[in-house]
Amino acid sequence: MNNQITSQKSGDLDPLFLSNLLEKYSTEQSIKKWDMGASSSRDLSVQVQNGKAKQLKGSQRNSLTLRVWNENNQVGITSTSDMTNKGIKKAMRGAVEASLFGNKIESPEFSPLAKTELEEDNSKISSPHTIDDLLIILKKAEEQLIDTHPAIDSVPYNGLNESYMERIYINSEGANRHMKLSQSSIYLYAKAQEKDKKPRSAGAVKINSELNDLDINLCIKETSDKLISHLNYKPIETNKYLVCFSPEAFLQLLNAFSSMFNARSILDGLSLMSKDSLGNQISVSTLDISDEGLHPENVGAFSFDGEGTPTQNIKIVSEGKLINLLHSEATARKFGVKPTGHAGLGAKVSVSPDWLVVRKNQTEEDKDESLGVKKTNKEFILIDELSAIHSGVKASQGSFSLPFDGWVVNKGKKTSIEAATVAGDILKVLDSIVKIENEQIVTHQGISPHVWVENVSITGEA
Repeated sequence: MNNQITSQKSGDLDPLFLSNLLEKYSTEQSIKKWDMGASSSRDLSVQVQNGKAKQLKGSQRNSLTLRVWNENNQVGITSTSDMTNKGIKKAMRGAVEASLFGNKIESPEFSPLAKTELEEDNSKISSPHTIDDLLIILKKAEEQLIDTHPAIDSVPYNGLNESYMERIYINSEGANRHMKLSQSSIYLYAKAQEKDKKPRSAGAVKINSELNDLDINLCIKETSDKLISHLNYKPIETNKYLVCFSPEAFLQLLNAFSSMFNARSILDGLSLMSKDSLGNQISVSTLDISDEGLHPENVGAFSFDGEGTPTQNIKIVSEGKLINLLHSEATARKFGVKPTGHAGLGAKVSVSPDWLVVRKNQTEEDKDESLGVKKTNKEFILIDELSAIHSGVKASQGSFSLPFDGWVVNKGKKTSIEAATVAGDILKVLDSIVKIENEQIVTHQGISPHVWVENVSITGEA
């Protein structure tokens, strides 16, 4: 018998061996009910600086979370990275001991959807590359980016990564989930310096399931175009402005306040919403928001969550009304609905969005049809990317104050803003949307059109 749960030839997880092992150890500990989530990843990543290797990394990560229910229905949980027989046996023993201190009043259960049929697995597994392959590609990308403009003097932050990931969920009632996928990504963040001017910087990210299909040339072009557009900059006066959020920026803002749609956050009192908020109008009627983990553009998506629940596409906001929440098994029970496939597995089961998709509701009319990034003659602020999300957002209060990269746009001419901060209340922002453009743009964190908001507070910084 193998002495660990990964195949000795490939390093892949071995679900059959693991299931048999847990059955054996649970019987020895007189445990009739248990479940387990395990993941494994193999990563190669490189960074370069001035044409030379700055950092080369190769890693293999394994993790296992085990839950057991004792005869009093108390739950004990342990996690380990030791995938040997000895490590798993120790984890089982630790979980049994921890169950003696489990919550007697409230206990998690298996997801009722843990054994239902999954969507067809269309994930791609790319052919592996060596770390030298990645290094050659990134060196060339750095050189090409610097050559796009005389003012670009360096690419201080960059990275090329190739990952192979697996996830398993099994339980004592016969649930058995197993999925593999691969993902490659490139990140380029360049700096430019002109005489008697402040240094400027900009970056871009691209992701694909296969390294050979990764659009490195587009990443170079986007980074260069953004950076060059920031060379001509000026300060901005503190005032309220008509603002157009780029797809990336609007998704950053929504993800920062995703606790609004998170049933776990609502039950914990950490959300702007409450159990009674379902059906309430939370934005203008033109806004639709979905969480679509199964979207074909969502590279690196698993077909089930940490509890074995199938990943599902959930419509969260329709015509501006909150119509659904994201659920784990426990929160779904509290709300009297089915779990949505957004749970993690841990000492306290977390809930998080997969892939937000923003759309304009076609049955509704915008407040200002004349607006459009490519057509309006009105002066506006184009916010491209938000910064300091973790420190500048108070999610439970709804407020934010965030530095941003962007431009003043007047009759189609873009002038970079030297430094500024956008501030406000998320519900007021959603209620002040005057235009949602039709064209949806795919980003590395979701899909959204450009979204226009009136009377947004911008603070200029000297």
